[in-house]
Amino acid sequence: MLTVILGGARAGKSSLAERLASAQGAPVTVIATARPSDADMRARIARHQADRPVGWTTIEEPLNLVVALDHVAPDACVIIDCLTVWTSNLMAEPQKTADIEAEARRISATAAARPGATIVVSNEVGMGVHPETELGMRYRDVLARVNATWARAADRAVLVVAGRVLELHPTEDLLAELRR
Repeated sequence: MLTVILGGARAGKSSLAERLASAQGAPVTVIATARPSDADMRARIARHQADRPVGWTTIEEPLNLVVALDHVAPDACVIIDCLTVWTSNLMAEPQKTADIEAEARRISATAAARPGATIVVSNEVGMGVHPETELGMRYRDVLARVNATWARAADRAVLVVAGRVLELHPTEDLLAELRR
């Protein structure tokens, strides 16, 4: 089962992912995409590491999520935290937007096909301040498409707002309801 957790910064996405993973009753592997690039990021990484239960495995992989998934037992629960940083990492590499979106389709399909649960965290950046730079606008747009790709592949997608969870329903469900 693939679950995508979207929301704003500090909304409670990672803690929800950890609670869902704990409830699986399976070994848990966290695939962490952050790079310790500055003091703030190092502190955030340390906080996330300290919050994880003892016995969970962590794979630090900023770019190649398929390789990271290949190193996880098929029945283990996986948390990918997070697509926001992964997308940023890919954009820092010499990749075209179409390549990033193709990689999101490939990895989301791989994650959805796993026998074990996969829980993916990402920020919803399109509801915030309008970016002032061309790079900021491109990042917002690419991440929106990456998130939509993962949400389409998911069995469940939720939006976390102020620590509360809203279930996101597939567009097809709404269209089918309107046709009735």
